[in-house]
Amino acid sequence: MKKKTMTELHRVSAEQYAAMAKIPLVVVLDNVRSEMNVGSVLRTADAFAVERIVLCGITATPPRPEIHKTALGAEDSVAWEYCSTALEAVQRLKEQGYEVCAIEQVHGSISMECFDVNPAKKYAVVLGNEVRGVDQQVVDTCHCCIEIPQHGTKHSLNVANTAALVMWHFFLPTLTERAPVHKKE
Repeated sequence: MKKKTMTELHRVSAEQYAAMAKIPLVVVLDNVRSEMNVGSVLRTADAFAVERIVLCGITATPPRPEIHKTALGAEDSVAWEYCSTALEAVQRLKEQGYEVCAIEQVHGSISMECFDVNPAKKYAVVLGNEVRGVDQQVVDTCHCCIEIPQHGTKHSLNVANTAALVMWHFFLPTLTERAPVHKKE
């Protein structure tokens, strides 16, 4: 196997990215402390063509050197907005017809592998603070909670890693609708 060159990766330009169809997913970051986590979430959102990111509370907004360090320019390609609280963002998204899911460990949560994504629906996912998670008031306002099953001694993942797993889960059902990105040679 030979590694692909940059040309063979068929990267789109910023203009092409702006014009392309996005998956109907909004990622809400609720008081995420680390600017590097914010940058990583933006970069992953670019990779999976997420509709937009909503940065809430103490979550830093671009331009910031630490965000750019991990976003590598995705802060310029991915649509993002700031909202003073995640609660306000969730209420707005619900009014706009999104099914809003907190990514949190709660009684009655849905294990992620059991959550069937309907590509015809609009979704928003809320990811929380690195220590406290998603605020309880926000959890109470969401339609449901999705939990990533874990079996080790730790019972949480880094928020950027969690975001990547969740975005992939919501991106996967759209693959059948999209032209193949990479052809097997």
